Amino acid sequence: MLSDPACLGNLPPDAAESIFDPQFWRARGELIAAAAGRGSAWFIASRDHQSGGRQWVLRHYRRGGVIARLSSDGYVWAGEDRVRAFAEWRLLDIMRQRGLPVPKPVAARYQREGPWYRCDLITERIVDAEPLSSVLAREALAESAWRAVGAAVARLHHAGVDHADLNAHNVLLDAAGAVSVIDFDRGRLRAPGAAGTQGIWVWRNLGRLRRSLAKISRGLPPGRYSVQKWEWLMAGYGAAAGPAAA
Repeated sequence: MLSDPACLGNLPPDAAESIFDPQFWRARGELIAAAAGRGSAWFIASRDHQSGGRQWVLRHYRRGGVIARLSSDGYVWAGEDRVRAFAEWRLLDIMRQRGLPVPKPVAARYQREGPWYRCDLITERIVDAEPLSSVLAREALAESAWRAVGAAVARLHHAGVDHADLNAHNVLLDAAGAVSVIDFDRGRLRAPGAAGTQGIWVWRNLGRLRRSLAKISRGLPPGRYSVQKWEWLMAGYGAAAGPAAA
């Protein structure tokens, strides 16, 4: 198990494994909602003084694609360094230390059974923020918001962060206009500053985001997403990335 003791607060020592069990939180009255997506995710919230107002997201890793027919949540064991929850926890920890707009990692664990393992990750919840896809379903975004999204993505790329699944569901916006990025499963660090033409992975990330926006916009009112909106996003990206994006 990996954890940040400062985040765990006053939880009892014997709760180390229990914190990854949704029923533990349900019994405490702190399981408040479920998040949609391929993985199983739950929101955990406590506003009592002792917990410091805990706001977490608990995610159980699940498989996708054809292999999910064999095992919905089992991964082949290849050593502790290859555990997906551990890799994401460490990546998030590095990004937080660099001041990037991502959630703070709280704890991660795996359970091994022979050649297989299952894993879970807890991160701090970015409160009062919602996915870009949900915001667009409700309203049109101003040019400044599109530029802010582009700038947030550029900050990640400038730091060498390769997001394996950058899409409109993994970009969060809050009421103040702040942008965060979540879900770094299979993400990795590359050479810092490898943005623009210096890294094909950068264009792969951006292309995935653009396809995601185009896909969700098909069922939205006209004007929620367009070529112009993408140009605003890329203008924000270029301004934030600086010389590395030239």
